[in-house]
Amino acid sequence: MKNSSTFFILFISLLSFSQSQQDIYKIIDDVSAKRIQKDIQTLVDFGTRNTFSDTISDTRGIGAARRWIKSEFETISDNCNNCLSVLYQKDFVTQEGNRRVPHDAWVVNVIAVQKGTKYPNRYVIMSGDIDSRASDTMDFTTDAPGANDNASGMAGSIEAARVLSKYKFENSIVYVGLSGEEQGLFGGAGLAKYAKDNNWDIIGVLNNDMIGNIKGVDGVIDNRTFRIFSEPVPPTETERQRTLRRFYGGEVDGISRQLARYIHKTTKAYMPEMNPMMVYRLDRFGRGGHHRPFNDLGFPGIRIMEAHENYTQQHQDIREENGINYGDVIEHVNFSYAKKLTAVNAINLACLAWAPPAPTQVAIGGVVEASAKFKWSKVAGAKGYKIYWRDTTSPTWDYSRYVGDISEFTLDGIVIDNYFFGIAAVGENGFESPVVFPNEVML
Repeated sequence: MKNSSTFFILFISLLSFSQSQQDIYKIIDDVSAKRIQKDIQTLVDFGTRNTFSDTISDTRGIGAARRWIKSEFETISDNCNNCLSVLYQKDFVTQEGNRRVPHDAWVVNVIAVQKGTKYPNRYVIMSGDIDSRASDTMDFTTDAPGANDNASGMAGSIEAARVLSKYKFENSIVYVGLSGEEQGLFGGAGLAKYAKDNNWDIIGVLNNDMIGNIKGVDGVIDNRTFRIFSEPVPPTETERQRTLRRFYGGEVDGISRQLARYIHKTTKAYMPEMNPMMVYRLDRFGRGGHHRPFNDLGFPGIRIMEAHENYTQQHQDIREENGINYGDVIEHVNFSYAKKLTAVNAINLACLAWAPPAPTQVAIGGVVEASAKFKWSKVAGAKGYKIYWRDTTSPTWDYSRYVGDISEFTLDGIVIDNYFFGIAAVGENGFESPVVFPNEVML
């Protein structure tokens, strides 16, 4: 009888695990290219969404756009028994000291929060940008449809909310439209400060900026590859952390880089047809995105975007010149590709939101020994832990060992000098936290 009970418990556990994994594939299938196309068209039809454009009209300008986004989030919430808390978060910006601000104005973000059932103060965030721009960023009256930059990312965030609102998650998910990106990342800075002031525990920020173009200015056409930009180490690291990094490694193992690796791994596991490309840089060369203000405050954040940009379709007035059609119009957006990248976001939001917290303390030892030793802080909600390691030149965690519900372990036969290591927490449902690089040394 005892053996039968044990088998039944094991069977139910495996059934739960299987169901959670199957949910990921259902999430992928539920993302709709048609809904994304409709939302992009709606955003384009506002004419311009320049942060400093009309806020009174119901049909044109940034005000109409953000009210429509808020109404979409509210409709989604109505359909999930009020599972989303929808609000505006705003900050006032002035001309003084800001060369891209044509007049004083409120920068308004639209936020929808899906509270977690177990860890409501732990948040994973997906963002798109509301605003668009013409050739002159100070020109807030000329048409600037911003179909790809960045109605695609905004539509993706709305669609992710539609799909994921059907589920319950242990951690909270935030879907957000950020404003003021083109003028200086004002919206992201405002929300990052809001999160800091309200003591949000941020698991990760997935900033989506341009996820709909498949034909690059170089002529390359690619509907499977996308880039994940991440900085190597946080700008907030302490002098002690810098010293540890110098002697023990970790130059490419900051919290944002671990988030990038998590997204890479999840995508390859559930969407193997996709080609996630990790770029070891905060953003494109000399440029920026709305994940950066979160990084500035010590939060993990990355940028997800298309692999091949077309600069004739970014920050350009609509015109024909020397046989080239300039302008960010909807005809250039590939909705099937936008669906794929929205699904990439959705499954990573789900995996992170279903996962237990990561260990906060991870210690490593094994100097001049033929083994690597680990101790870590256990976390509530974890059924066990997994040790990851990789060659020091490898971009991804290539080896792993699940070690169960313990807080220390020795990997015999693995020389500490030749690899990098990390620890992830594993939940009852099989979902894992991001890997934590060792932050203490056992001498």
